Amino acid sequence: MSVLLIFENKNPIPWKEALEKKLPNTSIEIFPNVEDKNNIDFIICWKPPKEIFKQFPNSKVIQSVGASIDHITNTQTLKKQHVVSRIVDDRLSNDMWEFLLTTVLNQLKNSTIYNLQQHAKIWKQHNYKSIENTTITILGLGKIGSHVAKKFALIGFKVKGWSASEKNVENVVSFQGKEGFISATQDCDFLINLLPLTKETFGILNKKTLSTLTSSPFLINVGRGEHLVENDLIELLNSSILSGALLDVFVNEPLPKEHPFWIHPKIQITPHIASLTSIDSAIHQITKNYTLFIQNKELLHTVSLTKGY
Repeated sequence: MSVLLIFENKNPIPWKEALEKKLPNTSIEIFPNVEDKNNIDFIICWKPPKEIFKQFPNSKVIQSVGASIDHITNTQTLKKQHVVSRIVDDRLSNDMWEFLLTTVLNQLKNSTIYNLQQHAKIWKQHNYKSIENTTITILGLGKIGSHVAKKFALIGFKVKGWSASEKNVENVVSFQGKEGFISATQDCDFLINLLPLTKETFGILNKKTLSTLTSSPFLINVGRGEHLVENDLIELLNSSILSGALLDVFVNEPLPKEHPFWIHPKIQITPHIASLTSIDSAIHQITKNYTLFIQNKELLHTVSLTKGY
């Protein structure tokens, strides 16, 4: 039995070192340096290369080191033997909330505009909005989305939420299904995407679904880059259907230097940092799952491959 780390855009060395401290008697390898591919049964990964798992015919557990598993399900052909697990961490939820709160308040109080004005040496005042007069719509009311929605409501924002199935979140007006999408997205000041990436949500932020917006909200995408139809976003911004956008996730990361998002005046970019996995916290969950696996017990935080979350 052996554990294999397969990482893209993430340094595997600190993870290996942390695992060796927790599992001193376990063989832990880093792809592509694998002694015996038939001996790999527990794979820990982030954005693995397409169909890489076919090289490890006896693998049984696929452990994501993040909260999402679409980077696995969208690139691999999984077998019945595979159990897929993800990281569930209250710190991830709170880090996301703090990032979103910072973004929303910056927009409400015109911090971004004043930053630009300072560089241009422009002295000009702008009207601002207050929390109690601001409506936020959260797309996706899973663990992180529900946490964020409750936090915004707690400090006085008007909050709406949308999800595929019915959810009951305190002080949040919730909508569900295709019929509820328009009601959820109308008359909001901020539209925040925290949806999981599934066949149903792929490309959900597009010209057709958002063309009915009348309040010109500010879009914040911290879900997945694949939720957004990129060309449609530019058209929605240029026509003022959206007032602006902050994007933390992209189809291709790092974002190519020639990409038009870099220079669009209504787009703000952050390099996928809204909520970063803590190695210490994640390693605790991963080693617990490995112990459960060798004891032939049910793992923590497994996901439905049918639903995709």
